[in-house]
Amino acid sequence: MTTSNSELVSRISVSLPPSLLTQLDAMVGERGYSSRSQAISEMLNYQLAEHQRERGNDVMVGTITLLYDRSVRGLQGRLADAQYRHIAEVVSSLHVHLSHDQILEVVLVQGQAQQLQDIANELVTLRGVLTGKLQLLAAVIPPLKAGPAVA
Repeated sequence: MTTSNSELVSRISVSLPPSLLTQLDAMVGERGYSSRSQAISEMLNYQLAEHQRERGNDVMVGTITLLYDRSVRGLQGRLADAQYRHIAEVVSSLHVHLSHDQILEVVLVQGQAQQLQDIANELVTLRGVLTGKLQLLAAVIPPLKAGPAVA
């Protein structure tokens, strides 16, 4: 006996404001989805996977993007010290001077998702950091660099 596809899914109802529905329909058309359901299903799958990764211990790779005020005394040293404390997770960093006082810094990190979130929280909450965000990749990758040597 075979099971039809309609028996493998559950039907739900979603209420959206007209402007959001218009944007959804435009995205469905632009990306070539066969239906709203397909688009919403993909979005849900992505968000559920991200939620699981953020809460889990999977080894992930990502970036911490920071915008900060370089005129705040000692901030650049505190950022460097924090990255050094997490040397096993911090792979590399790049900073760009956007203006006289504003710097954009991108820190490439790898490690357990929750640990990376803790590092991002530590950096973002430093006085003088204007904004920041951790972005994890959706895929787990092999280690970019070896961890500390074990004696």
